[in-house]
Amino acid sequence: MTILGIDPGTATTGYGVIKNFTYKKRKHLKAVDYGCIKTQSSLSDGKRLEIIYKNIIKIIKKHKPNKIAVENLFFCKNIKTATTVGQAKGVILLAANRMKIPYFEYTPLQVKQAVTSYGRAEKFQIQKMVKVILKLKEIPKPDDAADALAIAICCAHTTL
Repeated sequence: MTILGIDPGTATTGYGVIKNFTYKKRKHLKAVDYGCIKTQSSLSDGKRLEIIYKNIIKIIKKHKPNKIAVENLFFCKNIKTATTVGQAKGVILLAANRMKIPYFEYTPLQVKQAVTSYGRAEKFQIQKMVKVILKLKEIPKPDDAADALAIAICCAHTTL
């Protein structure tokens, strides 16, 4: 099973693709691809969202995920940030729906608990666990890509 994890944002949208497989009766996860979709602040909001949408479609076509996992903004202190993240999330869900791929939404607390077993884990703790769980040589960079991989891991641990 292939899972695409996405950390939405208008300036930077992180993505991470993992494979969930069984070997010798044990469940394993493997990182396949990860990175970021970046947009320039000088572009209109509509153009930035179009770039995110088109790139998500390309990633879906390339990796053919069975599931898409997206971080759900639980609360935000900055209303402008919440609005732009919500817009990016909207085009991501549209892409999933258009490609007929089931999507799952997870709060940051759910992701932290699934990856570290501690809901108040710091960002670096999550990144270290992503490295360990996926047996990577180093912590994935940039941070948004590591977050997307953590979201994908959360999905692998919480769905059948």
